[in-house]
Amino acid sequence: MRKILFFLVVILIVFIAMVYLSLFETKKTFATCKILSVDDITRTDFKEFDSVTVAANLLYEASFLKEIMQGEQYRDAWSTPVTVPIVFLDTLKGGMRIVKEGGGNQTHSIKIADSKGVLYTLRSLSKNPEPLIPEIAEDLHLENIVVDGVSAQHPYAALLVAQLADAVDVLHTQPQLVFVPEQEALGDYNKKYGNRLYYLEYESEGPVNWTRLTNVKELIDTDDLLELQNKKEVPVILNKNALIRARLFDNIIGDWDRHAKQWGWAIQEHNGISTATPIPTDRDNAFFKGDGIIPTLITNDSFHPEVQSFDSEKVFDEGLVSKFDIYFLRNTTLAQFTDEAQQLSQLLTNEAIDNAFKIWPATIDSLDGKMLRDQIKHRRNNIVNTAAQFYKTIQAQPKEELTLKGCEDVPLEGLMRYCFDCNQLLEKL
Repeated sequence: MRKILFFLVVILIVFIAMVYLSLFETKKTFATCKILSVDDITRTDFKEFDSVTVAANLLYEASFLKEIMQGEQYRDAWSTPVTVPIVFLDTLKGGMRIVKEGGGNQTHSIKIADSKGVLYTLRSLSKNPEPLIPEIAEDLHLENIVVDGVSAQHPYAALLVAQLADAVDVLHTQPQLVFVPEQEALGDYNKKYGNRLYYLEYESEGPVNWTRLTNVKELIDTDDLLELQNKKEVPVILNKNALIRARLFDNIIGDWDRHAKQWGWAIQEHNGISTATPIPTDRDNAFFKGDGIIPTLITNDSFHPEVQSFDSEKVFDEGLVSKFDIYFLRNTTLAQFTDEAQQLSQLLTNEAIDNAFKIWPATIDSLDGKMLRDQIKHRRNNIVNTAAQFYKTIQAQPKEELTLKGCEDVPLEGLMRYCFDCNQLLEKL
């Protein structure tokens, strides 16, 4: 017995030593893109060039030990050079003005607008996970687990997702990859936002419609949608089929992070009826790849059931059904889920999937393309069964008051505390 305990203690000590050796490889907590085609940024006039070659981030380069302990992830994609266009705000789409600084916990962003009032966002590819590092992790010097976790996100996922979304008629924010050098138009934002790699995409809220939909009165976020529905004299009809399709599409691309703040809504008006059609945003966690010993231990079904690695054979997990789904899709039918799944399966052909990958540079496609294509096709082939499981999981949830992540401050009245259209259903009885 003593020998067994001794052996276990030795294994534990060796494991802890390997953990800390892998963590101390990188002491930085944040870095931006590495410009490779320019020797001296301070002496370069970027207006003389139309593009620049960069690596999205070299912070995630790792030794063999670190790859074993913290995973291979998408490290090569983050460090592989890509060539992207250079943009200046004073000439971009006829001239842009800065509206305000945005961003969540990790993503730095700036909201900008063109002369017609159409809103856009510049969302940084490089993430700053410092705000997410718990105090205990800092005390134990384990913060690099959080910092390095960003390498599980594919830096160019959003470009691919947009192409796939077009194939299945799901709205998206039309992201474009751009490099924004320091420039006069950035003003006080130059130091923080200049010389960085961004996704330029439409903002999912605003007074001007940029979508393909017609009769759109405005684009709003989920907070505003809930408040609009709270006004009993103007009930809003949810485009449930579009939302079901979007959520099943999320499953195909493995996007597990879909809380309420990651959706915009196009409010259409026709014959006095308002309809809300979903606009998915923020594709940071599509194709999430969390391998390695440490990520596998942390993101298991007991601790974080919602965090799913895209290269897993498991195409559906009950942990992926969120309060968002229960709140908005409680009053649906299995037939709706089945029909949308069948349409997705028919639209997302092998040819459509292969064509979508043409948006990536060949160097990036050679790294991850085959694995992702195979997994997308595998998930598509199972989408009808997944849809049935998704629906049954929603219906099995208890009927209780729900608070949506990011919308905690919105006061809901009556049965709206239980589901989006519960008040309307009661009126019909």
